Formats: sequence, C-alpha cells, structure tokens
Amino acid sequence: MPLTLRGLGAAGLAAAACVLAQAADRPIAAIQGSGAASPLQGQVVSTTGVVTAVLAGSFHLQDPVGDGDARTSEGLQVHARARQGLVPGMRVRVTGRVVEWAPRGAAPGTGTTQLDEVSGIELLGPAPRPVEPLALRLPLPAGHDLERHEGMLVRLLGPLTVLRNDLLGRYGQLTLAAGGRQQIPTDLQRPGPAALRLARQQAALRIVLDDGRSSTHPSPVPFLHADGTLRAGETTAEAVGVLDQGPIGLQAGGAQGWRLQAVQPPVFQRPQPRPGTPPAVGGELRVASFNLLNYFTRPNPQRGADNAEELARQQAKLVAALQAIGADVLGLMEIENQPQAPQHLADALNAVMGAGTYAAVPQAAFTGTDAIQVALLYRPARLRRLGAPATDADPVHHRPPLAQRFQPVDGGEPFTVIVNHFKSKRCGDAQGADADQADGQGCFNARRVAQARALAGFVQRQGPQALVIGDLNAYAQEDPLQRLRQAGLVDLLQQHAPGAHTYVHDGAAGRLDHALAS
Repeated sequence: MPLTLRGLGAAGLAAAACVLAQAADRPIAAIQGSGAASPLQGQVVSTTGVVTAVLAGSFHLQDPVGDGDARTSEGLQVHARARQGLVPGMRVRVTGRVVEWAPRGAAPGTGTTQLDEVSGIELLGPAPRPVEPLALRLPLPAGHDLERHEGMLVRLLGPLTVLRNDLLGRYGQLTLAAGGRQQIPTDLQRPGPAALRLARQQAALRIVLDDGRSSTHPSPVPFLHADGTLRAGETTAEAVGVLDQGPIGLQAGGAQGWRLQAVQPPVFQRPQPRPGTPPAVGGELRVASFNLLNYFTRPNPQRGADNAEELARQQAKLVAALQAIGADVLGLMEIENQPQAPQHLADALNAVMGAGTYAAVPQAAFTGTDAIQVALLYRPARLRRLGAPATDADPVHHRPPLAQRFQPVDGGEPFTVIVNHFKSKRCGDAQGADADQADGQGCFNARRVAQARALAGFVQRQGPQALVIGDLNAYAQEDPLQRLRQAGLVDLLQQHAPGAHTYVHDGAAGRLDHALAS
C-alpha cells in the first residue's frame, strides 16, 4: 500500500515529504536502546514492525525477529490519533519523532519510549505469522527488569492474584501480583530495614492490568464476572498484553508504575464465596468496631455526604452492615462531633430493628479538635451502663478515646469498652518527628506513639476487664502497637486470628483496626 499522509494540505505534504526523506530507518531495538531512555530521543526516524495492539490514542509495534540483544526491547508504542486499517498482525512502516513520554510529576527514568508527531503510516499487509507473546513470570530473575520488554507483547504466567480493585470502575485498572495476596510490610515486620526489604520484594511481584482505554469511568467496566463483581483475592492463570509505564489512576504526580495493557480479557477464578454473615466466634457477648467514613447527620460536602440523596444512601448502607453484625456493643469512628449524632444513628438502626434495640452512650457537647469523634452504641436488652462514660482529657488526643463500663443484664461480670481513633498517616502539615521517617510507618508516627502512651494510662484508670478497640492508624508491628503491648494489653487478633486484616491500602492488606484486652 502507498504511504498514508493524513490531514495535510499541499504545504504540509511537501514538508512531510521532506521529513520522510530525511528520516533514518531504525529498527525498534535501536530506538529503544538498552537503557531507561532512548538514545535517539528527539530524532525523526522510520521503523517497521507488526501491530500487536491498537489502544486508545496509540498502537504498538513489535519486531518479530529482533536484534538478538536481551537488553533491548523489540516493542514500541506509537502515539497516533489516526489508526484506520491498523489491526493486530498488520505489518506497518511508521515515521515519527522519538520521545520519552511521562505524565506530569513522574519520577525520572519512568517514561515510555514512543514515536510521536507521526508524519506517515504505511500499511505493508499481513505479517507472515503473528507475534507470539513473550512468556514472563514475576519476579524477574536477578539483574533483569521490565524495561527490556517495554512495549512488547507478553504473557504473564500465574497464578496472579487480584490485590486492588478500587481503581477498576473509574480507571479500568486492576493490581495483580504473583505469589498470592500481599500484606502491609509493617503488619508483618518491624519498621525499618526488614519492612522496607519486604516492600521491595512485594513491588517486584506486582503489575497493573489496564483495559487499554484512556477515558475515565469505562462502560462497561472491564474484567468483571457476569454478576458485575470482581473481588480481591481472585486469581487468573495468566494475563496477556503489551507493557508500558504510566499513572496508576490519573492523578498528576500520583503513583506511576508498570502496566499491562490487556489484549484479551483474563479469566478470573473466585476461591471462595463471599460470606453473608460474620463467622461465629463463640462467647456470650459480641463487641465490634466500625469506621463510618464521615457520617454526618446532615449533608457535609467537606467531610461527609454531598447531598441529601448521598446521605440517605450512606445511612442505608451503614444500617444494613451494622444490623448484619448485630453486636451488643458497637464502637464507632468518624461520626459527626455533635452530641446528638450517635443517637441519630441509633434511631436509624431502631427504625429497622425495632424500637429500643440500640441506645447511644451520652457524649459531651464537643470533644477534641476534629469535626469527627468516636462513639459507642449498645443494646439495653443485653447490657446496662455502670456509671458515667469517661474520656481522656490529655490534649495529645485530637479525637479523645471514649470509655464506658457495662454489665450484662443477667448479672455477669462487668467490663469496660474503650473506643479510639488515632491520628492518621496522611502527612499534611507533619514536621519534625511527625514527618515521614522513611521506615514504613508514614507520617505522625511520633504522635500516635504519644497517643498510645496516654491511652495505656487511661486504660489503667478504668479498672479491670478493659477492651480497647478502634482505628489506631498503625499496623500490627508498628511502634504504637508495640507500646500498647508493652503496657500489658493483649493483641486479640494476633492471638486468635493471625493473618486477619481489616483494611486494604494500595492493594496490601493489614490491620489498622485493633482489639486489645487488659
């Protein structure tokens, strides 16, 4: 077929012809080079290859023969809006400028080698044989990296496990990993060298599977089962696609990484059905903690639901979940810092479960310095309050812990429940000892350690049989939990449910929420 020059006037055709005459023919491997960036960056070149994928705004070429150098990739991304007639298996000759594309804010060396400013695409007919995907298994052998396969069609061998699905509906992205589900490093190892070493090992096992579309909120959402779901922990035997680097999500300056642009949908297997009710754990009373994710009694766009419709939906979901848990004591986090807010939620529960099913432990007019607080609900038919609730006045707590002593109505042994919500890991205005110390604990670890120290003293003042629950914003092996264990508190999840998790962050599971007993 003749060379195709699209959208050019007479002057443009003449200029393009001049560019094409000056463009040097380069094999794909020479364009890619053996380093992180192309040695031909900025040059106008022509190259020939077989189309392996046609994506949103680009297509990929691959040299089916190659140069025999394992350090150089045989694949290349071509950024071109006009892609008529391009299908996988077609041989083409392309002319364009070599660039290293990277999103704004990306780290040096994380760009993708591309041909941009394409001035010509010549269709050369079907290739004699299709390009076979290169079989890879994560982690790569020592001394190897994915850079040498950038732009190539690869088959990642599994089993690969779904780690993260929260970006799927908005960006069409799934995080997969070889070696099964991953746990937060500081949930398993003490902060510092051991946790950081584990984090590097985990990163080498991960890849992001992308649907190949650049638009947000893809419709239909890719990779889902027929029932419209896809759960973390599901597995697939393999994933086939072309490799590139780019944003995980689309936030400028956000996370970057290696992505596999899928050319065929993987088949996911669900290892176990989702339970409809919490498992039986024995005992006579059930105590649970629950983060309400900014539950306000009225719409609050700054922290909670944007409007009345969103608030109604949030409340309905919370009521359904709390009803299913059916705890005798509920320790709540992220509820509006107003005295009527806990009873407001109790009333919503009672409207579904029956009048008087839950009551709120009374709160002061305003506690701490945050717009949200902790709270306690309980079942009066099962428990009665002994005395007034207590909060810790230590100013280190911006969301002070709340304690209430209970006794079963049948005269059983009294016990105290203390609900907590420590300072989060978000950096914000963190300075000095509160800044990220690069040991895996994030920002404000020093503040959380001080809060743990104050909490240990507060627990002692509440008398025997105390149960400490809530979101401590620290994983199991981090300093705040170490401090509480050193104070004599027993980590109940570590003792009775090792490996359990309460939270998933960037695909890794861990325990930010805890239950400890005196």
